[in-house]
Amino acid sequence: MNLETNSIGLLKKPSDTTVVVAMSGGVDSSTVAGIMKKEGYNVIGITLKLYDDGKEVAASKQCCSGQDIMDAKRVAHKLDIEHKILYYQDKFKQGVIDNFVESYLRGETPIPCVQCNQTVKFKDLFDFSKDLSADALITGHYVKSLTKNNQTNMYRALDTNRDQSYFLFNTTREQLNFLRFPLGGMLKDKTREIAKKLDLNVADKPDSQDICFVPNGDYASVIEKFKPDSFKKGNIKDLDGKVLGVHDGIINFTIGQRKGIKIANKEPLYVLNIDPDKNEIVVGKKKYLAKNKINLRNLNILENECMFSEKIKVKVRSTGKLLDAKVNLVNAESANVILDNPEYGISPGQACVFYKSDENGERCLGGGWIN
Repeated sequence: MNLETNSIGLLKKPSDTTVVVAMSGGVDSSTVAGIMKKEGYNVIGITLKLYDDGKEVAASKQCCSGQDIMDAKRVAHKLDIEHKILYYQDKFKQGVIDNFVESYLRGETPIPCVQCNQTVKFKDLFDFSKDLSADALITGHYVKSLTKNNQTNMYRALDTNRDQSYFLFNTTREQLNFLRFPLGGMLKDKTREIAKKLDLNVADKPDSQDICFVPNGDYASVIEKFKPDSFKKGNIKDLDGKVLGVHDGIINFTIGQRKGIKIANKEPLYVLNIDPDKNEIVVGKKKYLAKNKINLRNLNILENECMFSEKIKVKVRSTGKLLDAKVNLVNAESANVILDNPEYGISPGQACVFYKSDENGERCLGGGWIN
């Protein structure tokens, strides 16, 4: 009997296909679980318990809270699917929170959501899904994926305002071939519409806004909790080395920051550099933030290196636009990026993600971390 490719690109009937759905308790992942169930797949919902905040209330705007876990259980019950909770607090502390704190102390601006995807979600959960003999791991990320001949390629989502490919650049080729992103081709309104048709309790649930372990966006309080001795006063200098003022800790600053410097000047001052060794902040005019060249480390390349022989597009912050650039691969670990036009406020610790357009959209080629 000739089998047809199913909706996730596998030569199997949905009824013979087992999928693990990462269920955060939000509307996106819940809708994905509902779609998979409705299409006849064998669905196993997995929810990760990642941290203990002691304040798990229904009004939380943070992802992965206790309320989210309860919502995920209710959705699983409604859909009549198997549901498991994995307790990954220790893995999350080591792989994400510790990295977040140390990155700030190095004068960087970290992206914990990338670290979370890189570690507990697409490494530990990936391994767990394999142990269950699942055929695919499904998530509610807004990323378009196309699977052909058992290879999955990742593209920016149809809804570019919600596109999450930037946060997934560090996904390995093996992981990507196992992952599926059903929401990449639809708008958020459509997702909620499907959730309402499935009568899911989370259909009108607000999107999570804060990093799960950073209440109300107050990252300084998180660093103070884990590294209380990190708030050391130091000098704020200009580019000539003149001391302009004193700061209360480098963790309070990021490259490109304007507000909160608290130094009077005729022209606005911006943070140009953070020197953790000297515990100093260097400030100056906005024009000095402009950069044409970016050095990258810890590359993750998803496509053949020949794709970098031509100009591509890059993204240097999650909310940024695509920039025309040339990527020069130095070796397997590092690269330098030459931008066609200067960009302002490029910060160490952020990611530079590569894209190339083809007939299916803007394909993610991987990326690296900004030095």
